[in-house]
Amino acid sequence: MTLAYHSRMDELLHYTAGLPEIALAPGDTVVREGEAGGGLWVLVSGALQVSKAGTVINSISKPGAAIGEISLLLDSPISATVAASTPCVVRHAVDGRAFLMSDPAIIRLVAKGLAERLHFVTTYLADLKNQYGDSPGLAMVSHVLGQLAHRQGPAAQPGSAREPHPDY
Repeated sequence: MTLAYHSRMDELLHYTAGLPEIALAPGDTVVREGEAGGGLWVLVSGALQVSKAGTVINSISKPGAAIGEISLLLDSPISATVAASTPCVVRHAVDGRAFLMSDPAIIRLVAKGLAERLHFVTTYLADLKNQYGDSPGLAMVSHVLGQLAHRQGPAAQPGSAREPHPDY
């Protein structure tokens, strides 16, 4: 973890110091995939589990991590379910969009966080391609990397060649 990463997280905690804090018990849901967004949450303590279409894809345990920012920025429904996996405290801005726009430094911190996550994913996919690119089932990694690098146009839709109309 870089010093810049910790600094960004600490800064977001600073900007959210005046927001109401909510205590969560393990299993409590912060946001649910597919529901309307609107709020912004920032982790103060504890650990959260992120799932998409019922599959756990990540955990969040760094204080200062934002939740709900993708929905706010894309003006779209919540893209993943986030629930407490341990006792947690989060700060909540009911009008997340207004909070993001209240200070250019806040939106910059959120943008940096998203850029860090995108960089991590593309680096991981490139590593998969370099190590296992010829393996059956991983040929799509080149396509995914190309889509991430040159994405322009309509929002991504769920589905694949194997399952064009998934239930999620």
